[in-house]
Amino acid sequence: MHFIKDRGFGPLRGEGVTPQALYGRRREFLARLSAGAAGATLAVWAARSAHAQTAGPGKLRPLPAGKSAVSGALTMEKLTPYGDVSSYNNFYEFGTEKTDPARLAGSLKTQPWSVVVEGEVKKPGTWDLDALLKLGPMEERIYRMRCVEGWSMVIPWVGYSLAELIKRVEPTGNARFVQFATLADKSQMPGLRSSVLEWPYVEGLRLDEAMHPLTLLAFGLYGEVLPNQNGAPVRLVVPWKYGFKSAKSIVRIRFVDKQPKTSWEVAASSEYGFYSNVNPKVDHPRWSQATERRIGDDGLLSRKRPTLMFNGYEAQVGQLYAGMDLAKNF
Repeated sequence: MHFIKDRGFGPLRGEGVTPQALYGRRREFLARLSAGAAGATLAVWAARSAHAQTAGPGKLRPLPAGKSAVSGALTMEKLTPYGDVSSYNNFYEFGTEKTDPARLAGSLKTQPWSVVVEGEVKKPGTWDLDALLKLGPMEERIYRMRCVEGWSMVIPWVGYSLAELIKRVEPTGNARFVQFATLADKSQMPGLRSSVLEWPYVEGLRLDEAMHPLTLLAFGLYGEVLPNQNGAPVRLVVPWKYGFKSAKSIVRIRFVDKQPKTSWEVAASSEYGFYSNVNPKVDHPRWSQATERRIGDDGLLSRKRPTLMFNGYEAQVGQLYAGMDLAKNF
């Protein structure tokens, strides 16, 4: 879910799910409701829902995976239906509306594909997709994912810990942060014509965050390769951070000695900090982060649920931030 202003990762299925196009404009709905225009708004939503992608697994190439033994990598919560995961996305390279990526990402060419690894490493180089796929044992990781805008999903990702790649390239003693850059090709990505962000999209992690076993280099979901709109062919998944930290369609990984500026920091540093850990106690300047709505649950005005510290992964990652002021380092 590149998840938030993203940038954007079990075969259980959800039944009786309200189409996700209805969720995408809930704030618009409330505003129009107060103005007496709820009927018109619902009509618009109904028309949009007809275009939502509903195809399930079986459409794309299978990507088999074993069960993960990493602590915290599995949850018993109900999975978000595939149709919602693949049709309700933030991927600004294809547009700023939640339905734009599913409509427009068919133009993305994922073969051939390569990822450049450079900077403070002893073994820089270029990894093609086949080499990356063979680098680590493929696992299924069922992660809760939380968007800064207040919605969440539960997604069965397929991939392996990013640490597998990091260990192979051998960071030098100067490496303290890892920077990720995504593809920026106007011929494939119509959203790049917008000035909403500087391109290419850039994200970053501290080296110890990148090395944490939960940090996933993902190649698939629901037992298949990633749909284009979900960040094909390779993306990052960091489940304790807001979704925009999980960079999609990665083409470059650079190890650096200084904290890199991320795309959302450059665009709005007062709203989107470098760490972006899920923290219900720190509000976004324009809305609360204390609660969330789970996509696929209970209809248009579904019950809000409390947001969990570190998105529920505090036991696994809380020690990374011991002694830090998590309001200042948001």
